[in-house]
Amino acid sequence: MLPKAEPATTRAAAEQLGVLPVVIALVETARGVLDARETATVPNVQRLAFGSFDLAAELGADPADRDAFVAARGALVLASAAAGLPGPIDGVTADLDNELHLTDEVHYARRLGFAGKLCVHPKQVPVAAAALRPTREEVRWAQSILDAGADGAVAVNGQMVDKPVLERAQRVLRQAREGNGR
Repeated sequence: MLPKAEPATTRAAAEQLGVLPVVIALVETARGVLDARETATVPNVQRLAFGSFDLAAELGADPADRDAFVAARGALVLASAAAGLPGPIDGVTADLDNELHLTDEVHYARRLGFAGKLCVHPKQVPVAAAALRPTREEVRWAQSILDAGADGAVAVNGQMVDKPVLERAQRVLRQAREGNGR
């Protein structure tokens, strides 16, 4: 995990690490967010992660205010996709004792395109992992798309299904197989 990741510091770290396979770039500054697309293309960078608390301090914002960070989160999701990386890892949830709040935070991040969650306490790990898995309804939807045998644009349950929808359905089923769904 490389803190305060920006393109120049990430390149320097990647050069020093040499052939190590994984760098997770923790983007936690305004400059880091604005340059996330470049950071995501640095060799050895496998994922971007959102450092919400440090960014909140720099911006003078409450780290729990979703609206204050929607643009930053969106920038990391887009930078990751443009670089061909998996969805980024969302920042921490400081409330250690509220599983419902953590679950809600993970669901929100997942809807934005995040594919992981930083945890500050071991008891957060199983809650976050469960919230990252596709729901039964998502799995049923995805299976119905694949069962339709779509080749080209077709209608399934009154909805248009084309290649991007099929790819999304395949991704949901792959995630469910890897994490057993919920």
